[in-house]
Amino acid sequence: MKLNLYPLIGLLSLTLLSSTQAQENYDVAKIPAELLKNSTAVVRHEQMNVVVKSVSSATETYKTAVTILSKNADGLSQMSAYYDKFTNVYNLKATMYDAKGLKIKTYKSSDFKDRSMVSSGTLFDDNRIKELEFLNSNYPYTIEYSYERDYNGYLGFPYWVPVRYYDTAIEKSVFILQLPKTISFKSLKSKGLKTDSSVVNNNLIYNWSCTNFPSVEHEQMSIGLSEVTPWVKASPVKFEYDHFAGNMESWKNLGTWLYQLTTDGQTIPENTKGIVKGLIAGAKTDKEKIAILYQYLQSNTRYVGVQLGIGGLRPIAAEKVASVNYGDCKALSNYMMVLLKEAGIKSDIVILGSGMPSMLPDYASFGQSNHAILCVPLGKDTTWLECTSQYKPMGYIGNDNSGRNVLLITEGGGKLVKSPVYKPQDNFQNRTTSVALTPEGSAAIRITTLYGASQYEDNLGMMLIEPTDQRKRLMNSLGIPNMDISSASYTQPDKTKPLIEEKIELKSTQMMSQGGEKLFLTLNLLNRRESVPRKIENRKTSFAVPYGYEDTDQITYTLPQGYKAEYLPKDIILESEFGKYTAKVVIKDNALVYTRSQMMNSKQYPPEKYQDLVDFYKKIYLADKQKAILAKVN
Repeated sequence: MKLNLYPLIGLLSLTLLSSTQAQENYDVAKIPAELLKNSTAVVRHEQMNVVVKSVSSATETYKTAVTILSKNADGLSQMSAYYDKFTNVYNLKATMYDAKGLKIKTYKSSDFKDRSMVSSGTLFDDNRIKELEFLNSNYPYTIEYSYERDYNGYLGFPYWVPVRYYDTAIEKSVFILQLPKTISFKSLKSKGLKTDSSVVNNNLIYNWSCTNFPSVEHEQMSIGLSEVTPWVKASPVKFEYDHFAGNMESWKNLGTWLYQLTTDGQTIPENTKGIVKGLIAGAKTDKEKIAILYQYLQSNTRYVGVQLGIGGLRPIAAEKVASVNYGDCKALSNYMMVLLKEAGIKSDIVILGSGMPSMLPDYASFGQSNHAILCVPLGKDTTWLECTSQYKPMGYIGNDNSGRNVLLITEGGGKLVKSPVYKPQDNFQNRTTSVALTPEGSAAIRITTLYGASQYEDNLGMMLIEPTDQRKRLMNSLGIPNMDISSASYTQPDKTKPLIEEKIELKSTQMMSQGGEKLFLTLNLLNRRESVPRKIENRKTSFAVPYGYEDTDQITYTLPQGYKAEYLPKDIILESEFGKYTAKVVIKDNALVYTRSQMMNSKQYPPEKYQDLVDFYKKIYLADKQKAILAKVN
C-alpha cells in the first residue's frame, strides 16, 4: 500500500563515508557520564560524506561506531546497506570491540548477507539489502562498520538524522555535503544548528555536526524527536533519474515530472471498456458512476506491492492491471483514473505521506511521500478514493491520509491541497447497553455499538476475522468479570459510509460487589479510563492524541427485584482545551440510566501543556469509577 519515494533518502538512507582515520579508542570508560545517563546506546562517532558529481551521479561513504550498553539496544546491533539497479554498495567493513575497546572480531565479506527486499504483500521489488547482525551477549560492547555507495541517478540526498532513536546519546556525528558550484540544492535544518561552508576548487562544501548530545527518554504521546534533536534535509533543485530529467524547485515542477511517468500507461483493453460502458449504463449522475466503478475496482483487484523500474515510482500500466487484477497504490490509483476517464470523468492521482507529517508548502522534495490515492473533483463535491482497500467506502481515505497537505499530479503540474479532515464528531463511538441485574449480582447484557470514520477503521479488522477470533479478542478487551459471550456480530449497515455496527450479548455472574445488605454498582461498564499518563518532569517533546474523537455511552440498568437506588453520584462536567467529558445517572421507572460522553480534540500541544492533560485524564479516571449504591426495599 505504501509508495516508496525514497530512492536515495529512505531505501538508501544509511549511506556514507570512507574514513581514513586511525582506530579510535572505544573504551566505555571514556564515554562522558552525561551521555550514559538514561541511555541504552551511545553513538561514539558517525560520519556521512556525500559527494555530488553531477545531476545524475553521486557517491556516499559512511562510517559509524555504536556502543551497545544493554540488551534494550540490541536493535541497533546490526548493519544494513540498501541498494537497487541504480546504486552499487561496496567496500563493506565491520569490527566488534569489548567494553575496554579491545578488538573481538573483524568480519569478512562472506559474513555479510545479500538478500532481496521483497516483503509481505510485495510481489516484485528491485531493492536489495546487504546486512550483518552483530551477536554478543556480554554488555557493553561496541560495533564499528562502514561502506561506500555509488548512485547512477538520485532524487534527493540522504537525511542526516544523528538521533534516530530514544535513549541513544551521540558523542559525535558529522554530515559533509560536497557539490560543484554549478549544481543548486536546497536544505532545511533543525532550529539553532550551525552550518559551516567553504569553497575548494570550484566545489561547495557544507558541514553540519553534533557533539555530546545526551539521550532523549521516550515520552508518552510524543509526536517525535525532530523538535528537540539536530537534523538536516537536503535536496537537489535539478536531477536526472533513469534518464528522466526533472526539477523540484517547486511542487508544481515536481508534479510535472511525476505526471510524465503515468502518461504511457493510460489505456485499457477493449473488453474492459465494454465492461465500463455496461456498468454505468443506468447511472444518472457522475457520483453514481464513480460509486459503481469504485465497487468494480474493489471487487476485481487486490493490492500487491511492486517496486520495479524507476525507483518504484512509475505505476504499472492500466492495461496490465486489467489483465492481472492486481497492483500497488500507484497502479490501482492509475487504473481507477483510467476507468473514470472511460466514463467521461476526470480525476487526478494524489501523492501523500500516509502516517507522516504534512508536506511542507515551501519545500518540495520526494522524501515527504509514501503513498498514492485518487482525487475526483466534481465542482464543490470532491470525492477521494483509497484504491488499495477492498472494504473502505467511497470517499473515506483513512485517518493516516487525512488532514494533511497532499500533492495532486495534474497535467499542469503538481498542486498542493489539503486532504479531508475528520473531526471528533466524525470519529465517533455511539453505544447503547442494557443490563438486567439480579439480586445475586449477575446480569444479562446486550451491547450495540456504532463506530464511525477512524473508529470504524480501528474496528474493521474485527469484521474480517473468524467468529472464534472475535470472541477471543472480546474476552481480552471488554473487561467484564466472569463473562460468558452468547453472540457477537460485526456488520457494515451502509456500505457507502465508514460505519461498523457491533452487537454483543453476554452474561456475567459478578456485576456488583456486596457490603452487608447493600450492592455496589460501578456505573461505567465498558468505556472506562483505566490508567493515567505518568507524570514527566521537564518534558521535552510536543504531544497529541492519535485523532480527535467523540464517544457516547448510554447504559440502562434494570434494578434487581427487591432493590432500590439508595445513592447516586452527582452529575459531572469536565472541560479543558483538550476536550470535554460529561457523566450523569438518573432513575427512570425501575431502572438507572447512565450516560457518559467524552470528546477529545485533535491538536498538537507544546510540552509545557502535558501536566494539564495528565490532570484532565486523572479527573476522567476518577469519574469513570463512580458507583451507585443499591439497598433492599423495606
